[in-house]
Amino acid sequence: MHKFPPFVLLSIAMSAQFMSGQSTTLRVIAFGAHPDDCDIRAAGTAAKFAAMGHAVKFVSVTNGDAGHQTEGGGALAKRRRAEAMESGRRLGVEYEVLDNHDGELLPSLDVRHQVIRRIRQWNADIVLAPRPNDYHPDHRYTGVLVQDAAYMVVVPNVAPDTPPLRKNPVFLYFEDQFQKPAPFRADVAVSIDETFAKKIDALDAHVSQFYEWLPWVDGRLDEVPKDVAERKKWLAGTRSRPVSRAVRSALEKWYGPEKAAKVVHAEAFEVCEYGRRPSDEDLRKLFPMLR
Repeated sequence: MHKFPPFVLLSIAMSAQFMSGQSTTLRVIAFGAHPDDCDIRAAGTAAKFAAMGHAVKFVSVTNGDAGHQTEGGGALAKRRRAEAMESGRRLGVEYEVLDNHDGELLPSLDVRHQVIRRIRQWNADIVLAPRPNDYHPDHRYTGVLVQDAAYMVVVPNVAPDTPPLRKNPVFLYFEDQFQKPAPFRADVAVSIDETFAKKIDALDAHVSQFYEWLPWVDGRLDEVPKDVAERKKWLAGTRSRPVSRAVRSALEKWYGPEKAAKVVHAEAFEVCEYGRRPSDEDLRKLFPMLR
């Protein structure tokens, strides 16, 4: 009789339980280039997963040490890590910030192994990441790194210090507005009306970004209110955007036309063909808030 190590038995049991449709804890890991990227693209959905008792982790592939107009280096990296930890606390998710320099990320073998290890250690069912076409090279390369990890997470001889997964997760991309070489396709859309306030609460934790750096880049720094409560209302206003036609169509698919028509805030995701290929039934199991 074959003897399997504990991590293999756990993975086999979790996979069998998931495929049988029994209730189980889903494990979701999201990768962003910087310590606020996952929050922007998936905080509302993450809050829903967490509220349902599922395990969610955000990973920033860089430490954010370049993203500010007056601060930088180690001091900024420390500040941004603290902001990420606070955001994670508010959302009820785990947050990890890797120590790679902001603005200098490359899809190297070393960083690919960092990504592979995190996916394996989390025993992920779902992996979220940006698409590899974006205005920011760190965003693009984060997408490439996660794509490059999509098959390698099951290969034992790659990053052998961390046990491989026994099943490939489903990889999905965050929504974006870029059109070339191909526009974003909304395969899954999640209404976040119930968690939009919690998403704003998470973004509010990143003070250095949403009240300092990003308004400075956009030439709107003078618009940021000084009062803490007022600036949070201002932030909600800047982050409230109309649901696109493509996302509205996906909402109709998953919620039905009547409910979809009432959705004000949504987050959408595109299935990456490099991971496990899910059916619609699989996606309903992976996103139980759609049932």
